[in-house]
Amino acid sequence: MSLSAALLVCAAAPYPALAAPSAASSATAEERRLAGPVPGEILRESGFADVITGFGRDLATARTPAQAERVVVRDGRRLWQRAVDRVQGRGPAGGALSRDDDRPLYWARLGMTRTLREWKPAFPLSVKQRTDLIAAVERTSRGQDSIDLPPGRGMKRVLITGFDPFQLDDDARRSNPSGAAALALDGTTVRTPGGLARVEAVVFPVRWADFADGTVERTLLPYFRPGPRRVDLFTTISQGRPGRFDVERTNGAWRGGHPDNADVSRTETVPVPPGIPTVHPQPQWTSTTLPYAALTTARTGPYPVHDNTAVTEIPAGGTAPVVRPNGPTPGSTARQGGGGDYLSNEIAYRATLLRDALRLRVPGGHLHTPVLEFAESNADPVTGRVSDPVFVRNRMAIVGQVRALVAVAAGGTAAAPGAGSRTH
Repeated sequence: MSLSAALLVCAAAPYPALAAPSAASSATAEERRLAGPVPGEILRESGFADVITGFGRDLATARTPAQAERVVVRDGRRLWQRAVDRVQGRGPAGGALSRDDDRPLYWARLGMTRTLREWKPAFPLSVKQRTDLIAAVERTSRGQDSIDLPPGRGMKRVLITGFDPFQLDDDARRSNPSGAAALALDGTTVRTPGGLARVEAVVFPVRWADFADGTVERTLLPYFRPGPRRVDLFTTISQGRPGRFDVERTNGAWRGGHPDNADVSRTETVPVPPGIPTVHPQPQWTSTTLPYAALTTARTGPYPVHDNTAVTEIPAGGTAPVVRPNGPTPGSTARQGGGGDYLSNEIAYRATLLRDALRLRVPGGHLHTPVLEFAESNADPVTGRVSDPVFVRNRMAIVGQVRALVAVAAGGTAAAPGAGSRTH
């Protein structure tokens, strides 16, 4: 999950609603980035700048905490649907930015949460109530409360996840093709060798704390439990290595300490939230059940697809990390899964651990996309533009290949996951 570049400086003035916060502001590290020129340009050129001002006006109509909650939920859902519609070609484009872009959703959401954080209502609002409202914006504007998998046997049910852009202090122009794929595929039907499949998608933040609080498990759990809307396939998706897709064979229970979008680092065993079904004792490793042989041999697009089996472990009885090209050895301690030791690996670990705890025997695992790159002539983050034809073409190619890979996975078969040990 990495790109290279740094902050773009452009001539256009920031949108007025995105002025720098005051010294007393409680804005987060992510929200403070809104004051830069790039977010303002992305919002203007996508037509999403009005999301922030409109949300402020809607909040001003609230006279009670309950009314504020209704405003927040309604506007959050509208933002998600507006982003999905724009990417999928419905409604006006709203500006010169290409429709396939995931970045307007990210920056508009931050404008909403910052507005909520600085809002001064005409009625008492406790710290917890404000925190709950911000959480509602996060949940609704990420599609997490609007998953609509059809019941019955007429269509396969597929759930995919993407991520926000990240490493924005290096380059505020960055887009995340996994988030773009989530917007492009949400609510769509794909044709597979085994019949039609309905795809629902959500997007997750690049923040350690949200994962420790259980955002992944709470979102997936209703669709992993037995019932008429249980998934037939799931795959978490993130941006990975240049020029290639990877099906990550093994996921590790280790956080490697890299800074997230909130400028926070964590180095520890992946914490399992209380009250979530899990495997006891907590395993160091989980494995994919995606049909990796089919995914790596099918003709799905311009990028090669690799079956990545490498991990980094501390062998049983050892003290130093060792790279294992063919997966972990018995009794070892995880230091990197195939997807590394950042949130790509962690979302894969959490999703597959929940799968194993519930004994859900469906294909599931993690897919890494290629790195999304600007044109060589536009690579400089100081002088470059927020988009270019090569950047758009690369993103569309990645998203198109994700769609094809999902169709292959939904039509294929996979080995059943390990039963693990005791679950609750």
